Amino acid sequence: MTDSRPRPDPDARTVLRADCALCSGLCCMVPAFGAGADFPIDKPAGTPCRNLVGHRCGIHSRLRAEGFVGCVTFDCFGAGQHVTQVTVEGRDWRLDAATAVQVRRAFPVARRLHELLWYLAEARVLAGDGAISSRVAEAAMATNALVDLGPDELADVDVDSHLAEVNPVLVAVSERARRGHGRGADHRGADLMGVDLKRRDLRAASLRGALLVGADLRGVDLSWADVTGADLRGADLRGADLSAALFVTGPQLMAARGNDTTRIPAVLDRPAHWFTTS
Repeated sequence: MTDSRPRPDPDARTVLRADCALCSGLCCMVPAFGAGADFPIDKPAGTPCRNLVGHRCGIHSRLRAEGFVGCVTFDCFGAGQHVTQVTVEGRDWRLDAATAVQVRRAFPVARRLHELLWYLAEARVLAGDGAISSRVAEAAMATNALVDLGPDELADVDVDSHLAEVNPVLVAVSERARRGHGRGADHRGADLMGVDLKRRDLRAASLRGALLVGADLRGVDLSWADVTGADLRGADLRGADLSAALFVTGPQLMAARGNDTTRIPAVLDRPAHWFTTS
């Protein structure tokens, strides 16, 4: 059995990454999805996708081409291998009905907690030393303690309540980081769907939870902008600078349009489809 739990690291995001070799195909079995823009077929929750072969996706290299965009943009932040290797101690859900029930219940919770750990890992880097750093460390310890629970206890975690407790810490880190780079605009939760933002000054802005679907962000400097939870599906990021943006995630980049002139945080990978689409 491999212990996949996040370890103390100057930037723990480096280990909060999906490792399909250590997972048992949970993202192909646990979630439900319906035919539409992101998926070409219906799949009920808790049933294996028709493309699952063993523990691997049989069309992984062709997912986008075959219409499984939702699979391409999904990221478990390492929760899949954690549940597989640690939570159920390597037991195979395909061979044991009880384990199948446990992973179906535990994986969605673990995935949300691992995403929170991603944000907290960046917050730890941003916070530096001092009282706010201690608050971040305490929040990360509490979150890791929840992730390390047994399968039944993990499945029963009230993630919303935990997020409500931790979110003020993340907001405080964001405000502290952005304060040193000007008075950014406040677009928290704003509906900016399809809006031309090329001439907006979004440096150090708060875009937490903003709806940026299809927004035109070409060439926009997003340095020190907080994009926590911002919906970037179809947003045009060609030439945009997100290299110093706060709380960017891989799924956000995968859902957006970009190219080789888009600057992204060093900890993230440039989506392959940016080089095959105009």
